[in-house]
Amino acid sequence: MSLKRFLIGRPLKSTELGEQKLNKTKALAILSSDALSSVAYGPEQILLVLITISAAAFWYSIPIAVGVLVLLTALILSYRQIIFAYPHGGGAYVVSKENLGTNYGLIAGGSLLVDYILTVAVSVSAGTDAITSAFPSLHPYTVIIAIIFVLFITTLNLRGVTESASILAYPVYLFVLALFILIGVGIFNILTGHVPAELHAPIGTPVAGISLFLLLRAFASGSSALTGVEAISNAIPNFKDPAPNNASKTLLAMGTLLAVLFSGIVFLAYYYGVAPKAQVTVVSQIAEMTFGRNFMYFFIQGTTALILILAANTGYSAFPLLAVNLAKDKFIPRMFTVRGDRLGYSNGIIMLGVCSIILIVVFKGQTEHLIPLYAVGVFIPFTLSQTGMMLKWLRTKPQGWVPKFIINTIGALISLTVSLMFFLTKFNQVWPVLIFLPLIILFFYRIRKHYEAVGDQLRLTTCERAVPIEGNVIIVPVAGITHVVENSLNYAKSLSPHQIIAVYVPFERHDEDEFEAKWEKWQPDVRLVTLYSPYRSIIHPLLKFVDTVQRKASESNYQVTVVIPQFIPKKGWHNILHNQSGLMIRTKLLYSKKVIVTTVPYRLKK
Repeated sequence: MSLKRFLIGRPLKSTELGEQKLNKTKALAILSSDALSSVAYGPEQILLVLITISAAAFWYSIPIAVGVLVLLTALILSYRQIIFAYPHGGGAYVVSKENLGTNYGLIAGGSLLVDYILTVAVSVSAGTDAITSAFPSLHPYTVIIAIIFVLFITTLNLRGVTESASILAYPVYLFVLALFILIGVGIFNILTGHVPAELHAPIGTPVAGISLFLLLRAFASGSSALTGVEAISNAIPNFKDPAPNNASKTLLAMGTLLAVLFSGIVFLAYYYGVAPKAQVTVVSQIAEMTFGRNFMYFFIQGTTALILILAANTGYSAFPLLAVNLAKDKFIPRMFTVRGDRLGYSNGIIMLGVCSIILIVVFKGQTEHLIPLYAVGVFIPFTLSQTGMMLKWLRTKPQGWVPKFIINTIGALISLTVSLMFFLTKFNQVWPVLIFLPLIILFFYRIRKHYEAVGDQLRLTTCERAVPIEGNVIIVPVAGITHVVENSLNYAKSLSPHQIIAVYVPFERHDEDEFEAKWEKWQPDVRLVTLYSPYRSIIHPLLKFVDTVQRKASESNYQVTVVIPQFIPKKGWHNILHNQSGLMIRTKLLYSKKVIVTTVPYRLKK
């Protein structure tokens, strides 16, 4: 408990929830870190496609970047509309469910749940890449470093939204400052002639082998820089009032920053003639060519690594809130609606951290293997939410709906194109989507069916009437003549002094005779039944006996209660030194027999 308090802090009262809301400055840092961090790898994804033709094709990164900015504009304007239309959050899940139907909502919700897990895995992996680019000797420890960062961010979020935002705001704004300096100095060097023009092919240079399909593929890869744009619309409840207005302004600020930083890095990469390398990121190469390996280079690499790692926090902000919406609709366990000690949805935070670590271990921390799966998981909800908003405007036709409809239509068409391009060009990396999405939706419906069945059985209007209980038969499994057994027998006598059966399961015949003799002297007024077990099983003969008593008791409307004696060691670790027979008996009885199970603890003092 003391360790928990040290890591997470003191519990907060429910009345302190208002203090856990975010202002625009902190919200921009905590909810935009994913989108802003993608600047560090989005331009690189474009170049990785173009390099398959030749370095001369790099000039195509400029028109491709313009296409990405058009999509970004459509998404920002669209999600701004979603914020005001659905001010309680939920984003693509709520929009798709209400306008397209439950199945489409679950596709969007399932995609986003997985995507937020991938957000953490990709962000931390990319951040670790930035660190190992600066310090190559750390390459063998990539997975371990990534796991340590996930544990750190998980603990930080368990401490509460405002506390994590206060800490994370500094690295995010330092990253923005670092990139503005990099882009500013880079453009200044270009304008003053310090960068040779021969490093790059002029725009418009003919390139053999280029095709529309390849350009669309590069555009789809570059669109991975737009992941995280939807996070603000999911997390509206985290904002201070007026939440929709504050969320909208934060979204516009994020879109502006993302557009400027993405454009600047793409332009510098093109002008410097930077080609992607296996163990050195594009941003690292640009920084080294601009400043050399001095303080500014390490400042940029350090802030890039920090924001890539802390971009995972977007997932920690949005995943629990999306999980709450799904849990309220009974599609995932209700435990995700429960607030923890620090008023955050701690079950969602912990689940996200565990799943992310599993992904990092499975993919060995290799970012390039995760990004396509990550990006397609974003653009499916993008497409569905835009289409849902189109139908909403067509159905309701509020004043000024036509421009909104056009914005959503453009966003839906481009998002659909990007999604299809990922499936066509990176099918070997994104095919798991076609398996896990149907499985997740099936999982959702099975959970919903369970909750509905439980509700039907517990509801007084539909449940069959309870049978009156005429009396109680107490069965007490005993392992010897001890204070533990004596304590349990005294409790049993308080319930039903004349209907107690002590049950002893010996493995040897001579043990049976000896125990019966001792029992007769110790508890002559309590009936003892011995069940000889030649196969050394305690549970099987006991369960069989309980069945026999249960059948006879039910004929007279008697209830069978099994009272299990159990001693509790003074220290928790002492439990591993003792058999857990009581636990196994209790588990078997609870899930296989129509009896009441009671554990009577006897606490040891030393």
